[in-house]
Amino acid sequence: MSLFSSPPESLCILRLSAIGDVCNTIAAVQAIQRHWPQTHIVWITGKLEAKLLEGIKDIEVIVFDKKSGWREYQKLWQALKGRKFDALLHMQYAFRASLATLGIKATYKLGFDKLRSQDFQSLFTNVKVPSPDSMHVLDGLLAFGHTLGIQDMTPSWSLTYSDQDKSWAENQLSSEKRNLVLVPAASKTYKNWTLQGYLALIEHVNLQGWQVILAGSPAQVETDLAAEIENNTECKLNNQVGKSSLKQMLALIDLADLLIAPDTGPAHMANAVNTPVIGLYAHHNPERTGPYQYRQYVVSAYEDAILVETGKSANELNWRARVKDKNAMQRIKPRQVIDMFDTVTKELDLSNQHSQSINTN
Repeated sequence: MSLFSSPPESLCILRLSAIGDVCNTIAAVQAIQRHWPQTHIVWITGKLEAKLLEGIKDIEVIVFDKKSGWREYQKLWQALKGRKFDALLHMQYAFRASLATLGIKATYKLGFDKLRSQDFQSLFTNVKVPSPDSMHVLDGLLAFGHTLGIQDMTPSWSLTYSDQDKSWAENQLSSEKRNLVLVPAASKTYKNWTLQGYLALIEHVNLQGWQVILAGSPAQVETDLAAEIENNTECKLNNQVGKSSLKQMLALIDLADLLIAPDTGPAHMANAVNTPVIGLYAHHNPERTGPYQYRQYVVSAYEDAILVETGKSANELNWRARVKDKNAMQRIKPRQVIDMFDTVTKELDLSNQHSQSINTN
């Protein structure tokens, strides 16, 4: 099904959170922009997520601050009063996002089909987007473009940051060593890897001659874990957890050689700027939520953990099946992550040698 045989005048994107999901949505939106550059796009998103969208070309961003409660819905609807879109892409099935659609006028309101929708999203849409065969979140978002009428929805990203953000990042990076950005913590503590695991990894990375930069948000769980790591290692670290803006972190990740992180937003930021990322997963299937371009680098305990918890393999379960054991990340052993680091390092070396050979010739 194709809704449009020619470019529509306007589209509204509804994806409020979170950073990782917004990173995936950017690829879908920019694929649409590639084919319909004249279509006006309005994106309704969260307060922090709007920071990531700053500077992205030809997108009108409307901030929705969920902390303001019902007043924020009224504010949003007032901002859109008198406007009608050719299509609303309702790309977040959370009920609070669905409520926002009540005050958004659009000829077509696209949402996920029965396989992917939740929280009564289907009641708020009049076009159901067919789910692709792939379970990945991004593939589900790219399907919106196909339903609109775009054939080539190949994902690519174009994110921007200021010269000041770049300068800040360059000041954190070593010009003599390769740089690993390590984001040790996610906002949900159960997604975090172990202190001993991080310490073993850092020691190995340090011995390989890399600089390690700790990065993350000012959230207490993140600053506490970073401080614990710093206090328990003799290796030199550059601890920037809680000390950067979102765009500064984006610049840092972009200019670094590699990122290692659990299931959290910066892993998808790295994916979006083509910085290789080793994702550490145990609770969600990385084939669904892993860094899209670097799923081959994921170190996962998901299969083992879900089998122990349910007695079934991932293939036998619902594609959304989540591991509930809060200690599941302890199943990832330091040797697994170190081995993956060494594998990626070798690939980076080969890639650099190939690039130098091309430049020489």
